[in-house]
Amino acid sequence: MPRKSAIKKNSHPTLSQVARAAGVGTTTVSRVINGGDFVNPKTLAKVRRVIESMGYMPNQAARVLKGDRTKTIGLIIPSIADPFFASCAEAAHAVARTHDSLLIVTATQNDLKNEIENVKMLVRHRVDGLMIAAGNSRSKSLSQLLQRLSMPVVAIDRPISDSNIPAVITDNFVAAKLAVQHLMEHGRRRIACLTGEQELFTIRERIRGYRAAIKHAGLPILLDTSVGDFDSAMRSIQRLLASDCCPDAIFTLKNSTTIYTFEVLQKLGIKVPESIALVGFDDFELASTLRPSISVLQQPVQDIGRTATELLFERLLGSAERHSNDTRQLKLLETHLILRGSCGCVVGD
Repeated sequence: MPRKSAIKKNSHPTLSQVARAAGVGTTTVSRVINGGDFVNPKTLAKVRRVIESMGYMPNQAARVLKGDRTKTIGLIIPSIADPFFASCAEAAHAVARTHDSLLIVTATQNDLKNEIENVKMLVRHRVDGLMIAAGNSRSKSLSQLLQRLSMPVVAIDRPISDSNIPAVITDNFVAAKLAVQHLMEHGRRRIACLTGEQELFTIRERIRGYRAAIKHAGLPILLDTSVGDFDSAMRSIQRLLASDCCPDAIFTLKNSTTIYTFEVLQKLGIKVPESIALVGFDDFELASTLRPSISVLQQPVQDIGRTATELLFERLLGSAERHSNDTRQLKLLETHLILRGSCGCVVGD
Protein backbone atom coordinates (compact mmCIF):
# COMPACT_ATOMS: atom_id res chain seq x y z
CA MET A 1 0.00 0.00 0.00
CA PRO A 2 1.51 3.38 -0.99
CA ARG A 3 2.14 5.90 1.72
CA LYS A 4 0.06 9.07 1.94
CA SER A 5 3.11 10.98 0.71
CA ALA A 6 2.55 9.36 -2.71
CA ILE A 7 -0.46 11.65 -3.05
CA LYS A 8 0.41 15.17 -4.12
CA LYS A 9 0.41 17.61 -1.23
CA ASN A 10 -2.82 19.65 -0.94
CA SER A 11 -4.55 17.44 -3.54
CA HIS A 12 -7.54 15.22 -2.84
CA PRO A 13 -7.12 11.47 -3.33
CA THR A 14 -9.18 10.14 -6.23
CA LEU A 15 -11.36 7.08 -6.50
CA SER A 16 -8.81 5.52 -8.87
CA GLN A 17 -6.03 6.04 -6.35
CA VAL A 18 -8.11 4.38 -3.64
CA ALA A 19 -8.79 1.44 -5.97
CA ARG A 20 -5.08 0.99 -6.75
CA ALA A 21 -4.13 1.22 -3.07
CA ALA A 22 -6.73 -1.39 -2.14
CA GLY A 23 -5.95 -3.62 -5.09
CA VAL A 24 -9.51 -3.59 -6.41
CA GLY A 25 -11.40 -2.03 -9.29
CA THR A 26 -13.07 1.37 -9.23
CA THR A 27 -16.50 -0.30 -9.44
CA THR A 28 -15.82 -2.09 -6.15
CA VAL A 29 -14.80 1.18 -4.48
CA SER A 30 -17.99 2.82 -5.77
CA ARG A 31 -20.06 -0.01 -4.32
CA VAL A 32 -18.31 0.40 -0.94
CA ILE A 33 -19.02 4.15 -0.96
CA ASN A 34 -22.68 3.49 -1.75
CA GLY A 35 -23.26 1.03 1.07
CA GLY A 36 -21.19 -2.05 0.21
CA ASP A 37 -23.89 -4.19 -1.38
CA PHE A 38 -22.53 -7.26 -3.20
CA VAL A 39 -19.01 -6.68 -1.83
CA ASN A 40 -17.16 -9.47 -0.02
CA PRO A 41 -16.95 -8.57 3.71
CA LYS A 42 -13.14 -8.85 3.76
CA THR A 43 -12.85 -6.65 0.67
CA LEU A 44 -15.36 -4.22 2.16
CA ALA A 45 -13.32 -3.87 5.34
CA LYS A 46 -10.09 -3.46 3.39
CA VAL A 47 -11.44 -0.75 1.09
CA ARG A 48 -12.93 1.14 4.05
CA ARG A 49 -9.55 1.06 5.80
CA VAL A 50 -7.87 2.48 2.70
CA ILE A 51 -10.54 5.17 2.34
CA GLU A 52 -10.02 6.21 5.96
CA SER A 53 -6.22 6.15 5.81
CA MET A 54 -6.11 8.21 2.62
CA GLY A 55 -8.79 10.64 3.76
CA TYR A 56 -10.78 10.02 0.59
CA MET A 57 -14.08 11.87 0.15
CA PRO A 58 -16.42 11.26 -2.80
CA ASN A 59 -16.62 14.07 -5.35
CA GLN A 60 -20.18 15.23 -4.82
CA ALA A 61 -20.07 17.59 -7.79
CA ALA A 62 -19.21 14.72 -10.12
CA ARG A 63 -22.01 12.63 -8.67
CA VAL A 64 -24.48 15.48 -9.24
CA LEU A 65 -23.45 15.64 -12.90
CA LYS A 66 -24.46 12.00 -13.15
CA GLY A 67 -27.92 12.87 -11.85
CA ASP A 68 -27.44 12.02 -8.17
CA ARG A 69 -28.89 14.13 -5.37
CA THR A 70 -26.71 16.89 -3.93
CA LYS A 71 -27.77 15.93 -0.39
CA THR A 72 -28.47 19.55 0.44
CA ILE A 73 -31.73 21.29 1.26
CA GLY A 74 -32.42 25.00 1.52
CA LEU A 75 -34.21 26.99 4.23
CA ILE A 76 -35.19 30.61 3.57
CA ILE A 77 -36.19 32.56 6.69
CA PRO A 78 -36.62 36.26 7.52
CA SER A 79 -33.86 36.40 10.12
CA ILE A 80 -31.27 34.09 11.61
CA ALA A 81 -31.28 36.22 14.78
CA ASP A 82 -35.01 35.73 15.40
CA PRO A 83 -35.32 33.04 18.13
CA PHE A 84 -38.41 31.56 16.46
CA PHE A 85 -36.70 30.93 13.13
CA ALA A 86 -33.39 30.01 14.75
CA SER A 87 -35.22 27.21 16.59
CA CYS A 88 -36.95 26.15 13.37
CA ALA A 89 -33.57 25.97 11.64
CA GLU A 90 -32.09 23.92 14.49
CA ALA A 91 -34.90 21.37 14.23
CA ALA A 92 -34.61 21.29 10.43
CA HIS A 93 -30.86 20.71 10.70
CA ALA A 94 -31.41 17.72 12.99
CA VAL A 95 -33.83 16.09 10.54
CA ALA A 96 -31.56 16.81 7.57
CA ARG A 97 -28.66 15.06 9.31
CA THR A 98 -30.73 11.89 9.73
CA HIS A 99 -31.06 11.93 5.93
CA ASP A 100 -27.32 12.49 5.43
CA SER A 101 -28.05 15.97 4.07
CA LEU A 102 -26.74 19.47 4.66
CA LEU A 103 -29.05 22.37 5.52
CA ILE A 104 -28.27 25.71 3.83
CA VAL A 105 -29.95 28.66 5.58
CA THR A 106 -30.44 32.11 4.05
CA ALA A 107 -32.14 35.21 5.47
CA THR A 108 -34.31 37.79 3.69
CA GLN A 109 -35.51 40.37 6.25
CA ASN A 110 -39.00 39.79 4.81
CA ASP A 111 -37.93 41.53 1.58
CA LEU A 112 -39.56 40.14 -1.57
CA LYS A 113 -36.56 40.88 -3.78
CA ASN A 114 -34.29 39.04 -1.35
CA GLU A 115 -36.71 36.10 -1.21
CA ILE A 116 -36.76 35.69 -4.98
CA GLU A 117 -32.97 36.09 -5.24
CA ASN A 118 -32.41 33.53 -2.49
CA VAL A 119 -34.70 31.01 -4.18
CA LYS A 120 -32.79 31.42 -7.45
CA MET A 121 -29.43 31.16 -5.67
CA LEU A 122 -30.40 27.90 -3.95
CA VAL A 123 -31.68 26.52 -7.26
CA ARG A 124 -28.31 27.34 -8.85
CA HIS A 125 -26.67 25.43 -6.00
CA ARG A 126 -28.94 22.52 -6.96
CA VAL A 127 -30.46 21.87 -3.56
CA ASP A 128 -32.68 18.81 -3.49
CA GLY A 129 -35.57 20.61 -1.82
CA LEU A 130 -36.55 23.96 -0.39
CA MET A 131 -38.38 25.33 2.66
CA ILE A 132 -39.43 28.96 2.91
CA ALA A 133 -41.00 31.30 5.47
CA ALA A 134 -42.13 34.00 3.09
CA GLY A 135 -42.69 37.52 4.32
CA ASN A 136 -44.56 38.18 1.07
CA SER A 137 -46.67 35.03 1.02
CA ARG A 138 -49.31 36.75 -1.15
CA SER A 139 -46.80 37.68 -3.87
CA LYS A 140 -47.84 36.28 -7.26
CA SER A 141 -44.28 36.43 -8.60
CA LEU A 142 -42.96 34.40 -5.66
CA SER A 143 -45.80 31.91 -5.90
CA GLN A 144 -45.27 31.41 -9.64
CA LEU A 145 -41.53 31.02 -9.20
CA LEU A 146 -41.88 28.39 -6.48
CA GLN A 147 -44.49 26.42 -8.43
CA ARG A 148 -42.24 26.27 -11.49
CA LEU A 149 -39.45 24.57 -9.56
CA SER A 150 -38.77 20.91 -10.29
CA MET A 151 -37.86 20.26 -6.65
CA PRO A 152 -40.25 19.82 -3.70
CA VAL A 153 -41.07 22.98 -1.73
CA VAL A 154 -42.63 23.33 1.73
CA ALA A 155 -43.81 26.59 3.31
CA ILE A 156 -43.07 27.23 6.99
CA ASP A 157 -45.20 29.43 9.26
CA ARG A 158 -46.75 31.28 6.31
CA PRO A 159 -48.56 29.47 3.48
CA ILE A 160 -47.94 30.58 -0.10
CA SER A 161 -51.16 32.06 -1.51
CA ASP A 162 -52.72 30.75 -4.72
CA SER A 163 -50.57 27.63 -4.77
CA ASN A 164 -50.67 23.94 -3.89
CA ILE A 165 -47.37 24.20 -1.99
CA PRO A 166 -47.74 22.29 1.31
CA ALA A 167 -47.38 24.33 4.49
CA VAL A 168 -46.76 23.76 8.18
CA ILE A 169 -48.26 26.50 10.34
CA THR A 170 -49.88 27.13 13.70
CA ASP A 171 -53.52 28.11 14.12
CA ASN A 172 -52.88 31.80 14.74
CA PHE A 173 -56.56 32.72 14.46
CA VAL A 174 -57.79 30.29 17.11
CA ALA A 175 -54.84 31.05 19.39
CA ALA A 176 -55.51 34.80 19.33
CA LYS A 177 -59.18 34.22 20.16
CA LEU A 178 -58.16 32.03 23.07
CA ALA A 179 -55.87 34.72 24.52
CA VAL A 180 -58.52 37.43 24.30
CA GLN A 181 -61.18 35.18 25.80
CA HIS A 182 -58.84 34.39 28.70
CA LEU A 183 -58.43 38.09 29.43
CA MET A 184 -62.21 38.44 29.36
CA GLU A 185 -62.47 35.64 31.93
CA HIS A 186 -60.41 37.88 34.21
CA GLY A 187 -63.07 40.57 33.81
CA ARG A 188 -61.13 42.70 31.32
CA ARG A 189 -63.39 44.63 28.96
CA ARG A 190 -61.12 47.18 27.29
CA ILE A 191 -58.53 44.96 25.61
CA ALA A 192 -56.04 46.70 23.36
CA CYS A 193 -54.12 44.83 20.66
CA LEU A 194 -50.63 46.06 19.76
CA THR A 195 -48.57 44.93 16.79
CA GLY A 196 -46.56 45.86 13.74
CA GLU A 197 -45.85 44.09 10.43
CA GLN A 198 -49.53 43.68 9.67
CA GLU A 199 -48.67 42.58 6.12
CA LEU A 200 -47.41 39.22 7.45
CA PHE A 201 -49.78 36.25 7.24
CA THR A 202 -49.26 35.36 10.91
CA ILE A 203 -50.04 38.88 12.12
CA ARG A 204 -53.10 39.17 9.87
CA GLU A 205 -54.48 35.92 11.29
CA ARG A 206 -53.84 37.03 14.87
CA ILE A 207 -55.56 40.35 14.23
CA ARG A 208 -58.49 38.46 12.73
CA GLY A 209 -58.70 36.29 15.85
CA TYR A 210 -58.56 39.35 18.12
CA ARG A 211 -61.31 41.08 16.15
CA ALA A 212 -63.51 37.98 16.14
CA ALA A 213 -63.30 37.53 19.92
CA ILE A 214 -63.86 41.24 20.63
CA LYS A 215 -66.77 41.50 18.21
CA HIS A 216 -68.46 38.39 19.62
CA ALA A 217 -68.27 39.90 23.12
CA GLY A 218 -69.55 43.29 21.97
CA LEU A 219 -66.44 45.08 23.22
CA PRO A 220 -64.59 48.04 21.67
CA ILE A 221 -61.79 47.27 19.22
CA LEU A 222 -58.57 48.96 20.36
CA LEU A 223 -56.09 48.00 17.67
CA ASP A 224 -52.76 49.74 16.97
CA THR A 225 -50.54 48.31 14.21
CA SER A 226 -47.81 50.95 14.47
CA VAL A 227 -45.66 49.30 17.14
CA GLY A 228 -42.19 48.32 15.93
CA ASP A 229 -39.84 49.42 18.70
CA PHE A 230 -39.78 50.85 22.23
CA ASP A 231 -40.51 54.44 21.16
CA SER A 232 -43.53 53.51 19.05
CA ALA A 233 -44.80 51.30 21.88
CA MET A 234 -44.48 54.25 24.27
CA ARG A 235 -46.44 56.52 21.93
CA SER A 236 -49.13 53.91 21.38
CA ILE A 237 -49.65 53.16 25.06
CA GLN A 238 -49.65 56.83 26.01
CA ARG A 239 -52.34 57.50 23.38
CA LEU A 240 -54.43 54.64 24.74
CA LEU A 241 -54.05 55.81 28.34
CA ALA A 242 -55.17 59.31 27.39
CA SER A 243 -58.18 58.10 25.39
CA ASP A 244 -61.80 57.80 26.54
CA CYS A 245 -61.37 54.02 26.43
CA CYS A 246 -58.32 53.47 28.59
CA PRO A 247 -57.35 49.77 28.32
CA ASP A 248 -57.43 47.38 31.24
CA ALA A 249 -55.57 44.71 29.24
CA ILE A 250 -53.15 44.49 26.34
CA PHE A 251 -52.68 41.62 23.89
CA THR A 252 -49.41 41.79 21.93
CA LEU A 253 -48.93 39.84 18.71
CA LYS A 254 -45.15 39.28 18.68
CA ASN A 255 -42.56 38.59 21.36
CA SER A 256 -40.58 41.76 20.66
CA THR A 257 -43.79 43.80 20.95
CA THR A 258 -44.51 42.07 24.25
CA ILE A 259 -41.08 43.07 25.57
CA TYR A 260 -41.47 46.70 24.46
CA THR A 261 -44.93 46.87 25.99
CA PHE A 262 -43.79 45.44 29.32
CA GLU A 263 -40.86 47.88 29.43
CA VAL A 264 -43.16 50.84 28.74
CA LEU A 265 -45.64 49.81 31.43
CA GLN A 266 -42.77 49.45 33.90
CA LYS A 267 -41.36 52.87 32.97
CA LEU A 268 -44.77 54.53 33.33
CA GLY A 269 -45.27 52.90 36.73
CA ILE A 270 -48.36 50.98 35.63
CA LYS A 271 -48.90 47.85 37.67
CA VAL A 272 -49.26 44.57 35.80
CA PRO A 273 -51.73 42.91 36.06
CA GLU A 274 -53.54 45.08 38.65
CA SER A 275 -54.05 48.07 36.33
CA ILE A 276 -53.37 46.50 32.95
CA ALA A 277 -53.15 42.77 32.28
CA LEU A 278 -50.82 41.52 29.57
CA VAL A 279 -50.73 38.46 27.30
CA GLY A 280 -48.25 38.05 24.46
CA PHE A 281 -48.00 35.88 21.35
CA ASP A 282 -44.83 33.77 21.35
CA ASP A 283 -42.78 32.81 24.35
CA PHE A 284 -39.34 34.30 24.93
CA GLU A 285 -36.35 33.46 27.08
CA LEU A 286 -37.01 35.78 30.05
CA ALA A 287 -40.82 35.61 30.03
CA SER A 288 -40.95 33.22 32.99
CA THR A 289 -38.36 35.09 35.07
CA LEU A 290 -39.75 38.63 34.89
CA ARG A 291 -41.94 39.90 37.71
CA PRO A 292 -44.68 39.45 37.06
CA SER A 293 -43.91 36.61 34.68
CA ILE A 294 -45.50 37.02 31.27
CA SER A 295 -48.43 34.90 30.11
CA VAL A 296 -47.92 33.88 26.50
CA LEU A 297 -49.23 31.83 23.62
CA GLN A 298 -46.45 29.33 23.07
CA GLN A 299 -45.97 27.96 19.57
CA PRO A 300 -44.48 24.46 19.04
CA VAL A 301 -41.47 25.97 17.29
CA GLN A 302 -39.34 22.82 17.20
CA ASP A 303 -42.31 20.82 15.92
CA ILE A 304 -42.84 23.33 13.10
CA GLY A 305 -39.26 23.00 11.87
CA ARG A 306 -39.17 19.24 12.34
CA THR A 307 -42.56 18.59 10.70
CA ALA A 308 -41.77 20.81 7.71
CA THR A 309 -38.43 19.10 7.09
CA GLU A 310 -39.90 15.63 7.46
CA LEU A 311 -42.62 16.59 4.99
CA LEU A 312 -39.99 17.87 2.57
CA PHE A 313 -38.07 14.58 2.69
CA GLU A 314 -41.30 12.59 2.29
CA ARG A 315 -41.91 14.44 -0.95
CA LEU A 316 -38.26 14.31 -1.98
CA LEU A 317 -37.93 10.57 -1.49
CA GLY A 318 -41.42 9.76 -2.78
CA SER A 319 -42.74 9.72 -6.31
CA ALA A 320 -42.75 13.07 -8.11
CA GLU A 321 -45.74 11.90 -10.10
CA ARG A 322 -47.62 11.06 -6.90
CA HIS A 323 -47.20 14.64 -5.64
CA SER A 324 -47.62 16.54 -8.90
CA ASN A 325 -51.41 16.88 -8.69
CA ASP A 326 -51.70 17.20 -4.93
CA THR A 327 -54.12 19.71 -3.51
CA ARG A 328 -52.38 21.77 -0.90
CA GLN A 329 -51.32 19.78 2.15
CA LEU A 330 -51.74 21.97 5.23
CA LYS A 331 -50.45 20.82 8.59
CA LEU A 332 -51.99 22.94 11.35
CA LEU A 333 -50.26 22.76 14.74
CA GLU A 334 -51.75 23.96 18.01
CA THR A 335 -50.39 26.65 20.31
CA HIS A 336 -50.59 26.49 24.10
CA LEU A 337 -51.61 29.29 26.45
CA ILE A 338 -48.95 29.41 29.16
CA LEU A 339 -50.56 31.04 32.18
CA ARG A 340 -48.27 33.14 34.34
CA GLY A 341 -48.74 36.26 36.42
CA SER A 342 -49.22 39.07 33.89
CA CYS A 343 -52.74 38.04 32.90
CA GLY A 344 -54.02 37.96 36.48
CA CYS A 345 -53.58 34.26 37.19
CA VAL A 346 -52.09 33.37 40.56
CA VAL A 347 -48.95 31.40 39.80
CA GLY A 348 -46.69 32.18 42.75
CA ASP A 349 -45.15 35.45 41.48
